Amino acid sequence: MNRILLMGNPNVGKSAIFSRLTGAKVAISNYPGTTVEFTQGYMKIGKERPLVIDVPGTYTLEPISKAEEVACQMLKEGDVIINIVDATNLERNLYLTLQLLERNIAVIVALNMWDDTRHQGIHIDVRRLEECLGVPVVPTCGLTGEGIKELVSRLPEAKRSKLKVSSDSERWKKIGKIIEEVQRLTHRHHTLLERIEDLSVKPLSGLPLALGIIYCVFWVIRFIGESLIGYIFEPLFKKLWLPLMIKLSTFLGEGTFLHNIVVGNLIEGKIDFGQSFGLLTTGLFVPLAMVLPYIFSFYLILGLLEDFGYLPRLAVLVDNLMHRLGLHGYAIVPFILGLGCNVPGALATRLLEERREKFIAATLMAIAVPCMAQIAMIIGLVGERGGKYVMVVFLTLFILLIIKGLILNKILKGQSPEILLEIPPYRLPQPKAVAKKLWMRLSSFLREALPLVLLGILFVNILYALKIIDFFAHIFSPVLTGLWGLPKEAISALIVGFLRKDVAVGMLAPLNLTTKQLIVGSTILTVYFPCVATFVVLIRELGVKDMLKSFFIMISVALLTGTILNLIL
Repeated sequence: MNRILLMGNPNVGKSAIFSRLTGAKVAISNYPGTTVEFTQGYMKIGKERPLVIDVPGTYTLEPISKAEEVACQMLKEGDVIINIVDATNLERNLYLTLQLLERNIAVIVALNMWDDTRHQGIHIDVRRLEECLGVPVVPTCGLTGEGIKELVSRLPEAKRSKLKVSSDSERWKKIGKIIEEVQRLTHRHHTLLERIEDLSVKPLSGLPLALGIIYCVFWVIRFIGESLIGYIFEPLFKKLWLPLMIKLSTFLGEGTFLHNIVVGNLIEGKIDFGQSFGLLTTGLFVPLAMVLPYIFSFYLILGLLEDFGYLPRLAVLVDNLMHRLGLHGYAIVPFILGLGCNVPGALATRLLEERREKFIAATLMAIAVPCMAQIAMIIGLVGERGGKYVMVVFLTLFILLIIKGLILNKILKGQSPEILLEIPPYRLPQPKAVAKKLWMRLSSFLREALPLVLLGILFVNILYALKIIDFFAHIFSPVLTGLWGLPKEAISALIVGFLRKDVAVGMLAPLNLTTKQLIVGSTILTVYFPCVATFVVLIRELGVKDMLKSFFIMISVALLTGTILNLIL
């Protein structure tokens, strides 16, 4: 027993079972040749340590999506299948179960969400179900751990079934007969959570509720992120890392090529982690002290919403709008993540299976979704002139998102796929499962994004040192003053925007801009190009060819948007 595959429909609690079976050391990987992710880790059975793989959810072994194709391919790699079945939706789940049993592979069934059957008046004869399927069946609850010990102890009993079904209609007849023999339903009253479930998925009540939830989530994430930065990360950098950087600066000598690359520029004779832009100063400070706290807070809240069961409802609510933009409902996830930081937003585009979807989502996010730090700077700077001017900036970004999505959906070949997902019942999140998911995502960010951020800053610093960026700034100044109506001094903010968008917005403050110029400058800094960290991640996710296409779209949108705002304001 070298490889154990966890297989089941989406939203049946596979991740919770996986978390219970494996230790803390797990790995998230892309299946070769695809962007579909799967998770793997090791468990202990006696003296053996088999590999456990959490296979992407699938409803059938006759795939209609990339994730289902991967699930079918991975089936060939397993020695034992733990088929996770939602006990509250037994009839629907048994279709995949029967298909697995027909494949002549050792199977054991985990009858998950067993606790919910009692609440919903569902009674299942487990022993009779075992007899009907011909393989072991173990009632489990991934959130509480109920039945996990029995599931592990019975793994050696997993066996091949002799079940043979000749057609699809015969399979459904078999399922109907099994349900008739093993399941009994009794009357019960709706719970409070079930009433909230109904309200949150109906458009009339669900959309206002969604706006309220997103608003609350936004401020909670901002509060957690800013608290972590202000009370933990910034003080740690200043007390522990800054003294080392001061010594290194003295050793290398201010103004030397190596000093400019490693330590960066001294601001009024001092190292400023936000503005020096050295590899070991800003290069480490931005991802660790500025980005990581927001990623922590975003992934924490995202994990809670996932495990509670809200995200599928949100995806369904926005699906009609997303289809008009060439996407489907789950594309809302990269946009939400992008509000915290564009880097995890860019990484989240891998949730979308088709190349066309990924391109549209990544381009829209990079143009019209500012990160939390940049939003805070825009609110602080433009808000001083009046709240209505802040609304002009964000309304412009929203209009760009819609118009650009409509255009891309028209001109790019292909269609946006239908959203095929199961809406799970609301459940209270299990702290251990949320914490483990949070750790997996944070470690994945540090492993994947941190080297890319450092590489990007190194590249830009070399361009600065070689005066190449100054050359481009000189060429670009006629557009800045002629089309956008900004003073030529604002070019420095645009250049810094390649590294830090929030700092770039802050650099507009001492230029004594008019309100119109401040609106134009803040909007352009959002849409003209992603920060270097996001840019490097997008190259990896989209590929060089598609990223170049996206780049030209961003520049074109920035030129047009800045010019129109300059004319109409």
